[in-house]
Amino acid sequence: MPDRIPVEKAFGKLYDIVRRLRASGGCPWDQEQSAYSLRTNLVEEAYECVSAIEEADDENLREEIGDLFLVAAMIARIKEEEGTFTLKDVFEEVCEKLIRRHPHVFGDVKKETAGEVLDQWDHIKENIEGKKAKNSVLERVPRTLPPLERAFFIQSKVSKVGFDWHKVGPVWDKIQEEIEELKEAYNNRDYRETEREFGDLLFTIVNLGRLMNIDPTLALNSTNQKFINRFQELEKRLKNMGLEPKEADLDHMDSIWNQIKKGK
Repeated sequence: MPDRIPVEKAFGKLYDIVRRLRASGGCPWDQEQSAYSLRTNLVEEAYECVSAIEEADDENLREEIGDLFLVAAMIARIKEEEGTFTLKDVFEEVCEKLIRRHPHVFGDVKKETAGEVLDQWDHIKENIEGKKAKNSVLERVPRTLPPLERAFFIQSKVSKVGFDWHKVGPVWDKIQEEIEELKEAYNNRDYRETEREFGDLLFTIVNLGRLMNIDPTLALNSTNQKFINRFQELEKRLKNMGLEPKEADLDHMDSIWNQIKKGK
């Protein structure tokens, strides 16, 4: 591991800077932060890393990973100041966990497939580390997860105890069933029931994605960006015609949109 010492020095430098920012005479903004106030920053930096990965922008990814480490280091420093734990505690715990959960690498256990490794991971987590759910497999579902991620998490949990579809086919039928129920609620002008049925439909679509090994959040993020790119191109073409979107009729915009979709 020839780069071990330079990496240690580089991270040590980052943590020294964080200490300086938080110390007397440091930065007023950084001094005012708490772990709670930095929640949004942590999520934003993680999503910006994902965006850079999806765009294959390695230069930006390098920067975003740095920003993510910065926020994590800031939170760790705050907890160290509070006397809760230190960054050393964090690293020691995760290292011990990785070694413990990889006996096929750091011990004599033989595992040949990724599936076997995941089963072993869950077994160690539940039976050796004592993290097995006491009353329900869903008692540790994080409430702070965004809805799509939470649905995916819930479905993955119950799948491990056998409550799952074995094939994709029946899910298509379930989606159609949910669509019909949504239509009925909407036609009955029952707002609350319409909302519930809409949620059921989304939950089932997340299940479909999971069974197809598709992360629904990443898929939706990709579609969001695709729409943004196409709409900005639409705006550009309308501007070249001396028009704004609100000045053009829908049929005209649809025609241009379809050309953009076809790459014309």
